[in-house]
Amino acid sequence: MNALPLRATQRLQFHKGFTLDDAVPLVPYFAQLGISHLYASPLLSARAGSMHGYDVVDPTRVNPELGGEAALRRLVAALREHDMGLILDIVSNHMAVGGADNPWWLDLLEWGRLSPYSEFFDIQWHSPDPLLKGQLLMPFLGSDYGEALQNGTLPLKFDAAQGSFYVEHYEHRFPICPRDYGLILGNDELLKPLAERFAALAYQHDAYAEATTLKQALAERASELLPAIEQRLAAFDSRQPEGFERLHHLMEQQTYRLASWRTAADDINWRRFFDVNELGGLRVERTAVFEATHGKIFELISAGLVDGLRIDHIDGLADPRGYCRKLRRRVDALSPERHLPIFVEKILGEGETLREDWQVDGTTGYEFMNQLSLLQHHPEGFAPLAEMWTRHSERPSAFSEEARLARQQI
Repeated sequence: MNALPLRATQRLQFHKGFTLDDAVPLVPYFAQLGISHLYASPLLSARAGSMHGYDVVDPTRVNPELGGEAALRRLVAALREHDMGLILDIVSNHMAVGGADNPWWLDLLEWGRLSPYSEFFDIQWHSPDPLLKGQLLMPFLGSDYGEALQNGTLPLKFDAAQGSFYVEHYEHRFPICPRDYGLILGNDELLKPLAERFAALAYQHDAYAEATTLKQALAERASELLPAIEQRLAAFDSRQPEGFERLHHLMEQQTYRLASWRTAADDINWRRFFDVNELGGLRVERTAVFEATHGKIFELISAGLVDGLRIDHIDGLADPRGYCRKLRRRVDALSPERHLPIFVEKILGEGETLREDWQVDGTTGYEFMNQLSLLQHHPEGFAPLAEMWTRHSERPSAFSEEARLARQQI
């Protein structure tokens, strides 16, 4: 199949209320308009109910809320009938964190630096803050940590299907490390044998793998052990003085420290998407992370389902040039018979041009929008608007200075 000539794109925002199958009957209409490519919002599995798809929680599959890969194939088949292509938006800089639906993030919280995903996220493990030595700050609480304990909004819970323990705070799940399950199971006669096996994980070099076996054993006996487990959970009711101390001691052993969302701006020790706590930065400069986060995209390209890529927030990456060149090599190797264009969401500064050595085909066009906006605004209106802005806001009238201050704050 030859590359489809790019004439005009139509962006579609997919979500559970507008799925990939919903777009199929619209394809003939777009073709009549002269559209050559549909430009799709991110299609990999995002947070449940996401209206935009930029909060990916599982980059290994097409979002089932959108119809999954089968629906994607049906849409591409309809596009091919009208000689149209598909440009796919991909999110390389970050993924959704917090909540209870990102398995990589939950594994990181459970095991810290022992997790295979500890190098996936951009974390400052050696924080200058002595309270964060070897720990991650989790600024997801609606109140201070102590207040949350006192109010009972951090209940300790048991997932019978997974054989695992976690603390819950509204929509957020904070896993307890299996090495600490012994503290929960205690000396109950029925639970003690398992408690001792979990406690022994602290001295085993293969604790990560062994914990999987032990959790499976706990899950298999969950129905039998549940009454005893529920009694133990009640002992961690932080609304009671003894329960408060037990739960606090348990949380002190974890690889993360719970805190109010208000602490993030000053204390956070991992990179976010700007100041959004629910979007954690990824280290795609590392080969393992690049392959894990792009594997499904590469499968779709190999299958001939994708005709171009749009890279979200390229400026957030540690090495944008290196990333683009690596992506170019992989895409060319996967599709040697046709050129797949790569476009980047690059915000070009005044007088800045896109570097040729990035080996991409263009930007998403913000600079064109700026030119178009200038064309549509009368220049004589600038001075009175700037004066009004300064008078009412008591801030600088020069946009360049305002932009500098905003970037400094972020």
